[in-house]
Amino acid sequence: MSTLTEVDHDRLARSIELAEFGLGRVHPNPMVGALVVRDEKVLGEGWHEECGGPHAEVNAIAAAAAAGACDLTGATLYVSMEPCCHHGKTPPCTDAIIAAGIARVVVASDDPSTKAAGRGLGILRDEGIDVDVADGELAGRARLVNQAFRKHARTGRPWVLFKSAMTLDGKVATRTGDSQWISDESSRARAHRWRASADAVAVGIGTALADDPQLTARVEGVHHQPIRVVFDATARLPLDSQLVRAAPESELIVVVSRAGRRSDMEALSMAGAHVVVATGENEPARVRSALDQLGAKGVTSILLEGGPHLAGAFLDAGEIDEVRLFLAPLLLGGRAARDPLEGEGVEQISEAIRALTLDCERVADDLLISARLREW
Repeated sequence: MSTLTEVDHDRLARSIELAEFGLGRVHPNPMVGALVVRDEKVLGEGWHEECGGPHAEVNAIAAAAAAGACDLTGATLYVSMEPCCHHGKTPPCTDAIIAAGIARVVVASDDPSTKAAGRGLGILRDEGIDVDVADGELAGRARLVNQAFRKHARTGRPWVLFKSAMTLDGKVATRTGDSQWISDESSRARAHRWRASADAVAVGIGTALADDPQLTARVEGVHHQPIRVVFDATARLPLDSQLVRAAPESELIVVVSRAGRRSDMEALSMAGAHVVVATGENEPARVRSALDQLGAKGVTSILLEGGPHLAGAFLDAGEIDEVRLFLAPLLLGGRAARDPLEGEGVEQISEAIRALTLDCERVADDLLISARLREW
């Protein structure tokens, strides 16, 4: 049971804030923040700034040294995730903590990956360092920062965020397929920032054919462009589409099934796309197969933008982790107008997926509804 003080909670909350500075910059690593404190004074702060660069703990120790605190004997390190203890692109953080003479480490959340899972904390304890781990609401906040990393570490599959824009009567397109634009310009800018923080953005072939999208993040301050993924069972994506034309410079993955013609797959490959063959007896099974293969390529998070057919297959597969819906002040009507989710769905209300959390936010003229379906 955690015995942390109110001051400890405040320091850990700060480490979580620092971790979030790494959003969209540290893939496939987790976002981590840290600070070094002694005698109630913060000596240095740091966060994991980029993949391959120093981790948060090392940056916090370096910041303390840069501020004149070269001797950290007896100090406390607060960190949003347990320190690593393995050699990767950088040395173990546990080594840096021990070498600095830090006497106490306070951790907000665990690292579920096989290389960690408490090993780092055990090493620190063996060296005589006091270790405390948070629980409750604070630990939950720390875990939420790294849902993509945590799901990928536990399952090998990417974390999936489903985003859609719909009218007051729950429609995403008219009976003719027209959908531009349901959401407000401010909502679309928000969605572009989500693209910039995701490893990949995915659509179905229906959306690709109807909209000829770029699937890039077109807002200021973007540090990362997502991998573009098209679920295209029969390899119909046109070679002159914007997605394929940009493929040599911007990574494009086309997920096909065995129903696709080899010549069409080879043409896409020759044009610069990476073709992934998803297997399985039905669409949900092929979604899971595709996610397994994308996860093996290092994709830890996907922004799923539709359309309704693909979104329904993801839901039937049990692979939507969070939903963000823009509700626009419009009414379409029409029994043939498109719903945001198709697929098979459930037969009984009792079988429906119930959200763990539900939040609402006004974005210009739209209402943004966010719901977490699973926590990792």
